[in-house]
Amino acid sequence: MSTETASAAEQVAVPPPAGWEEARSRVYAVGLAAALPAVGRPLADTDGHTLAEPLTTRTDLPAFPTSSVDGWAVRGDGPWRVVGRVLAGGSPAPLTDDGTTVEIATGAMVPEGVTAILRVEESTRTAEGRVAGTPRPSPEWREPGEEARAGEELLPAGTPVDPAVIGLAASCGHDTLRVRRSPRAALLVFGDELLTSGPPAAGRVRDALGPAVPAWLRRYGCQVRPADVVGPVADTLPAHVAALRAALATADLVCTTGGTMHGPVDHLHPTLEALGADYVVNTVAVRPGFPMLLARLVDPDGRVRFVAGLPGNPQSAIVALVSLVAPLLAGLQGRPMPVLPHATLAEAVPGRGDYTHLALVRLDRVAGTAHPVRHVGSAMLRGLAGADGFAVIRPGSTGEPGARVPVVPLPLLPGERSCP
Repeated sequence: MSTETASAAEQVAVPPPAGWEEARSRVYAVGLAAALPAVGRPLADTDGHTLAEPLTTRTDLPAFPTSSVDGWAVRGDGPWRVVGRVLAGGSPAPLTDDGTTVEIATGAMVPEGVTAILRVEESTRTAEGRVAGTPRPSPEWREPGEEARAGEELLPAGTPVDPAVIGLAASCGHDTLRVRRSPRAALLVFGDELLTSGPPAAGRVRDALGPAVPAWLRRYGCQVRPADVVGPVADTLPAHVAALRAALATADLVCTTGGTMHGPVDHLHPTLEALGADYVVNTVAVRPGFPMLLARLVDPDGRVRFVAGLPGNPQSAIVALVSLVAPLLAGLQGRPMPVLPHATLAEAVPGRGDYTHLALVRLDRVAGTAHPVRHVGSAMLRGLAGADGFAVIRPGSTGEPGARVPVVPLPLLPGERSCP
């Protein structure tokens, strides 16, 4: 970069940072407005996706009366003469005569005319081979529509698909589901000072974000191919513009690491300007991670893509992921805005003045408490490796022991559910 360009960069006025909660709401709204299209997928391929339309039943559940137990389906008073057997998967003939019974298996269709089911373990046989016993007063079968009626909405659009949802959809008779297409993401790593192998040495540091960020993105439901991770990109404006333009050709979201400020080799802002991007958020009043950003590009055909600028310090980059990328991806996938769980602080956590403080914590899910961890500097990852999320200490406050505070959880694998 020339001296003249560097001086101009240093003189760029940084806008007032957005409040942390405001920034989350803003990026979620633009993501939801650009929600990805719906596609049909076989049930086996829907885990980790999001329902694009409500899940409804194709029939009553159950569709016909089914036995809850192994036993005897009887008509009238006993002892009963055995006239047949009904197994699951069969369509039995009606039971027409009083004093008769058919052996019945759990899950089998209950014949018309049955007045009760006698459990096998509560039955006996007479000398004449008839079945005797006293059926329980409550029916021992499931009535049609007991779980749901045909056409009933079971889950709304925006529900994440997990194995339980897949099983429910199958029981309703669905072979495919309409789900949101998974976001395609790419990562550009900026910084001539970065090594991609071996230990740090001679003023150069190991790139920790190139291997880590794609894994975080996959946990948020993104597709990230090895070819979508590029870097280190040379610290020149032409190299940045070329790399970002290439990544945006196929990605819905491009994350970048480093270069989010206005230093002599920070080229992200002029790159975004060269590509015609507009800022959704440009810096956030949060520590660590203040110089994060999210920009949007809209093609003439209306296609919308996003660039998330993550700070170069590793922990700050993850703060940007949970602060901006997580709500953006929720919107793109048509999911509700993530609701933050709360926990009770077990120890004091300092505030950061007018900034929100996201403090790494380990959760005791049995006790419902959050414990601050050590080694939490912006450039450190040791604390992050032992943490479950970030406690939110709001501006102008401190986290006192015993205080209930929101917690931003670190993402799980697609389809996983977090513990309360």
